[in-house]
Formats: sequence, structure tokens, C-alpha cells
Amino acid sequence: MASQTVRLRITGKVQGVGYRLWAMHTAAALGLRGWVRNRADGSVEALVTGSPDDVGAMVEASREGPRGARVAAVRVTADEDDGSDGFVARPTE
Repeated sequence: MASQTVRLRITGKVQGVGYRLWAMHTAAALGLRGWVRNRADGSVEALVTGSPDDVGAMVEASREGPRGARVAAVRVTADEDDGSDGFVARPTE
């Protein structure tokens, strides 16, 4: 089955609301691989790899995020699979 990898940049009120933990749980439930991290500019970034349907579901879910988040925008760009095993949180960059 073909896989797809995208990089997400989520802006708005997305730090300090449990967005990374929510992303890890959501990605795991969808069977996705990759990572999520806070960015110094206040955004959240994620690299997501999986089936096109599951990646699409993650993109759509990211537009809402966890309770308490106020997502302003989700920028989606095609990227390369980095070989991540599972879906993890990375340090802020």
C-alpha cells in the first residue's frame, strides 16, 4: 500500500493546551508514523507518514486539535519519509 508524508505547521493558540500529546494519541490511533514538536515562534510542527486516507484524517483533525486549542491555520506541504518508528514528541526547535 502506498504511503504519503506531509509536514504540518499549525498556528494559533496551539502551545500550552496539550496539542503534542493530543497529536501523539491521534496519530497512534490512525496508525501513523512521525513526530510533533513545538516551534519557538509559538506554532506546532509535525511530520506525518501513513496511508493517504489516514494522513488526510490527521490533517483534518489537526484543524480542530485538542479542547482548549484555537487553530488559526494548518499549512500542509509534501515531504519525505524520515523513517520514524512510531509517532513521538520532539524537543522544541
